[in-house]
Formats: sequence, structure tokens, C-alpha cells
Amino acid sequence: MEIKVINKEGQDVGKSIELKDSIFNVEPNDHAIYLDVKQYMANNRQGTHKAKERGEIKGSTRKIKKQKGTGTARAGSIKSPIFRGGGRIFGPKPRDYSFKLNKKLKKLARKSALTYKAKNNEIIVVEDFTFEHVKTSEFVKFENNLKINDKKSLLILKNENINLYLSSRNLKNAKVITANELSTYDILKYKNLVFFESSIEVVNSILDN
Repeated sequence: MEIKVINKEGQDVGKSIELKDSIFNVEPNDHAIYLDVKQYMANNRQGTHKAKERGEIKGSTRKIKKQKGTGTARAGSIKSPIFRGGGRIFGPKPRDYSFKLNKKLKKLARKSALTYKAKNNEIIVVEDFTFEHVKTSEFVKFENNLKINDKKSLLILKNENINLYLSSRNLKNAKVITANELSTYDILKYKNLVFFESSIEVVNSILDN
């Protein structure tokens, strides 16, 4: 499929670019998308949660009452989980939530997500540009020109551009990444995908092999 290329003022520059059917027009696999997003979120979990068990609680080791004759259950320690302030039974421990996925499945997930975006006309291709200075107002003007200022937008560059990145950093609805950082999670999280013209080549080289 072909898509028109526009400039940062939102004007048609009179040329178009080919979006490969092998990437932007595949048979979507929803389960692959689910697994890739699940892995992304799991890999970002800190896993530092911790609760103390009875052996880790500070407190007296004195037997709190006699074994027999009280008419109640036996109790040997104030640190028992049944008492307030005692340890926790089977509490959470630090752990690593990350897991591995097949590379082919991850590629299929990204292709499926990009296909959904292409079908919904949520992909924009702009000519490469840069900012001479770090200016958030310039980035907001760029979004207004493309009429995406009220929607979450992901700007995908070929290479790092520090001025563009810093200009967008304070905007909650915008994110700037390079093409090799593109993930299924980001594709689905942001309403519009704004590709730099040169970044399409990088996406093709990563996903079409």
C-alpha cells in the first residue's frame, strides 16, 4: 500500500512511499500481540516486593501462654502469623517476572499491530526534519499542523535526535523513539504513528527478513 508523504507543516509534498504488504498488511495474530505486550509489561516490573515471614519478625521468643488448660489453641510465639504484627504466611518475595519469547513471534506481533494501524489510517509519514533548538512550542506547533495534538502520538525516527526528543519530553501525549526501539506495546498505546520517511527503511530491514 502507498501513503502520501507530508512535511512538518502538514502539507502534501507531492510524493508517496510504499508500505510493504509483508509488514503493514498481514493476517493479524491477536494472541501474538497479547504475548508480546505481556512480556513487555512483565520485563518492566521491578519485582522488589517483600513481606516478612515469622522468622524475620523482631520480637520476643517467650512462649506467650501455657500449653494446656487455657481452653484456647496452643500458641508458642507472638511472631505467629495468626497474631497482629506477626509474620505473613506465603508473603511475596523478590522475583524476576521476565520471560523469553521466540523472535519470529515478536516480529509477527509488531506486524499485526502495524497492520491494525494501517487499516485504521493511523499511520502518518513526514519528511525528515529537525529543530535547531530545544523548543516544546515548536513541537506543539508541529502536532497542530498534523492535527494530532489532541491524541497520543508516537514519532518514529531513523536515528536519535536530541532536540526533537527534549522538545517533546514535557508532553504527556507524545513520545519520540528510534525505529529499532519500536515495540508492540508502543504501537498499540499511541493512537497515531508518525514515521519519518527514512525510518520506514529501518522498519523494513528489521521486520522483513
